[in-house]
Amino acid sequence: MTGRRADRRLGARWRRRRPLRTRLAVAASAAVALVAVCVCVASFFVIRYKLYQQLDQNLAQTATLVAQQHEYDKDYGVLTGECRFLGAPACTQIVPADPADDPKKPYLLPVARATRQVAAGELAPYYTSFTLPDGKPGRMLTTHYGKGAAVQVAMRADIAERGVRQTAAILAVVGGAGVLLSAVGGYWVSRTGLAPVARLTATAERIAATRDARHRIELPPGPRGGRGEDEVTRLATAFNTMLGELEDSVTARRRLVADASHELRTPLTSLRTNAELLARADRLTAEQRDRASAALGRQLREVTGMVNDLIELARDEEPQPLLEEVRVAPLVEHVVNAAREHWPAIVFTYDAAPGAADRTLPGVPSRLSRLVTNLLDNAAKFSPPGASVEVSLTTMGLAVRDHGPGIAPEDLPHVFDRFYRAERARALPGSGLGLAMARQIARAHGAELTAEHAPGGGALFRVTWPA
Repeated sequence: MTGRRADRRLGARWRRRRPLRTRLAVAASAAVALVAVCVCVASFFVIRYKLYQQLDQNLAQTATLVAQQHEYDKDYGVLTGECRFLGAPACTQIVPADPADDPKKPYLLPVARATRQVAAGELAPYYTSFTLPDGKPGRMLTTHYGKGAAVQVAMRADIAERGVRQTAAILAVVGGAGVLLSAVGGYWVSRTGLAPVARLTATAERIAATRDARHRIELPPGPRGGRGEDEVTRLATAFNTMLGELEDSVTARRRLVADASHELRTPLTSLRTNAELLARADRLTAEQRDRASAALGRQLREVTGMVNDLIELARDEEPQPLLEEVRVAPLVEHVVNAAREHWPAIVFTYDAAPGAADRTLPGVPSRLSRLVTNLLDNAAKFSPPGASVEVSLTTMGLAVRDHGPGIAPEDLPHVFDRFYRAERARALPGSGLGLAMARQIARAHGAELTAEHAPGGGALFRVTWPA
């Protein structure tokens, strides 16, 4: 048992140390070689059986002929002489069941106890391979001969033995050639089959060395996704897709860092200026100190809000323990009432369609409130004083419309990008993260947020709930 465990450990260690190409070549070669050897061995036994079967049929025909020629006579002993001719039965003798009836003349063929049993009818006829007195191989049939006797017919088996030896030699050469070809074929199969895997490995190592996700694996020409593609091609296609996603992720991260550093540079500079100004408060008047302190507090709130927004954007999914069935209508109504207090100069109208009050959505209430709040704040920010913001809720989704300047066609594809601010919004407060965060929250809850230019002017944002 200990030896088996040691052999298994050695085999596992060999598999770990050898490359995949070598292991595949060895496995393929061993499989083909095993099949070749098994075919050769099976062919050898089949040919040997056929050669001896033909010889045995000749012996059976001769025994039948002898029995017909010497029907039921008691002429025990040798009928024909020595087996001198190749392929011709020249040795026959009749043996009684009782040894007392044996003739005085000695038998030429071996007589055994089984021969007496066949003569007595106690044993079935049988074939025997033996060596003739001249050293030549022979084949003998012992069968019934009348009552109380057996006939033995023998003939030289040189042809069968020579055929068996020649067959063994030929099949040994064929088997050796098959093993050699299997080794060559196994190496070719491993080299050809693992070529895409080798390219994939080289691409992965190049990306790891250069940190450049723009590299791709070369794929064979033809349409992708067909039924004729093999597993390695599908793996390479999936790897290229993963590289594309990785490149997009790296690009987005770099752009986020660049945008965040750009957006934070101005408020941080203002914070430092006001902090240095307040450090010389003894030289300032009370009005100047109050103004600098208020500016410092406002800028701190802006930076804090921007950092919190960045943290929220860095989270792709909602925490599962906080998910619950949220009734949408009361949540939207509460957010609209809070917006009326925060934006007293804007008129918010809220309309809920029949059946919307029963609509529930699995999610995090605070995050869904943030989604609606960001949409309302965006609408109020771009609306002139006294304008209205229309909020309508249906069983299918939520719509928020303002009557501001609307969204320019060139800005529409970018309104949900992080830190993107249209030309007309540069002077307005905000960091450009509100709509990006709103879309992320919507998608995290299985919803979709879209923007469009409202008929008659203004912007229209739609949130479509999941079915």
